[in-house]
Amino acid sequence: MESPDSRYASSNEAPPKQQQQQSSPRNSQDDGGDGGDYQEKSTYTRFLVSNAEAGSVIGKGGSTISEFQTQSGARIQLSRNYEFFPGTSDRIIMVSGTVNNVLKGVELILDKLLNEFYLEEGDGAEPRSKVRLVVPNSSCGGIIGKGGATIKSFIEESQAGIKISPQDNSYAGISDRLVTVAGTLEEQMRAIDLILSKLSEDTYYIQSLSTPFPYAAGYNAPNYGPNGGGGKFQNHRPHNNKGPGVLQDDRNSNSVTIGVADEHIGLVLGRGGRNVIEISQVSGARIKISDRDDFMAGTTDRKVTITGSQRAIRVAEDMISQKVSSATDKGE
Repeated sequence: MESPDSRYASSNEAPPKQQQQQSSPRNSQDDGGDGGDYQEKSTYTRFLVSNAEAGSVIGKGGSTISEFQTQSGARIQLSRNYEFFPGTSDRIIMVSGTVNNVLKGVELILDKLLNEFYLEEGDGAEPRSKVRLVVPNSSCGGIIGKGGATIKSFIEESQAGIKISPQDNSYAGISDRLVTVAGTLEEQMRAIDLILSKLSEDTYYIQSLSTPFPYAAGYNAPNYGPNGGGGKFQNHRPHNNKGPGVLQDDRNSNSVTIGVADEHIGLVLGRGGRNVIEISQVSGARIKISDRDDFMAGTTDRKVTITGSQRAIRVAEDMISQKVSSATDKGE
């Protein structure tokens, strides 16, 4: 897969004219009242994708993102390579246009990612996945509703799991929260439709369309806060020639070995080594995983040796931690 190219991070081209017969979850719900006005409103949604997923959405030479814009009539933009949502190693993707166009664009993207990254070969069950929407904190109250009534109704109607993260005060000037929607593609799209309907009533939310990635430039390096880490990831730092757990200043000679539970090494590697390659490409660090039965002293944790600059090592460690924690809590 071609790695994400910043040339396609934020297309300035106007999206193609809307096709008149776009399919979306809202179409079947149009009751002839204000549904038509709702469908014609200009809106947007933002959600997170890994660097590998961003590359899949962009496609070779930008072919996939161009095709999705043509099919949906929506504009699709991505934050640039290394411009991550604070506290993660994920890029932000924004889909904007009329409500129907946005829903169609999101559906095209999620369907591709579901089949490419989540669908297990030979598994007859309908695949389930998670998508994390980026929503201004001031707009989350409308989704929650009085006493949680609105979010409960959205969960019942869509059959998707919907969770809103607490506001993270670890990053100055960041007022966005993550709304995680889990379920099948159909369940996710019903939930996103309901959420987008509520958000589109919020004047502040619509006004923030003009600044799709307001914080990206200031938070280029992942630095996991309270929402990162977790799982059975073990961070064992061995001695080096500057003492235990101390990194050297020489950008080319830093090396740290951490421990990852043996049963979770597959999560770090990924199918066909996809995850470890992505971690290496994003962080700029070299990563070596010990052979089977080669454990950290006194544990059953495999050795993961990370070599590179201080920043590269820190980014790689954080990404490994996220791979383990995000995969181990998948059934939540």
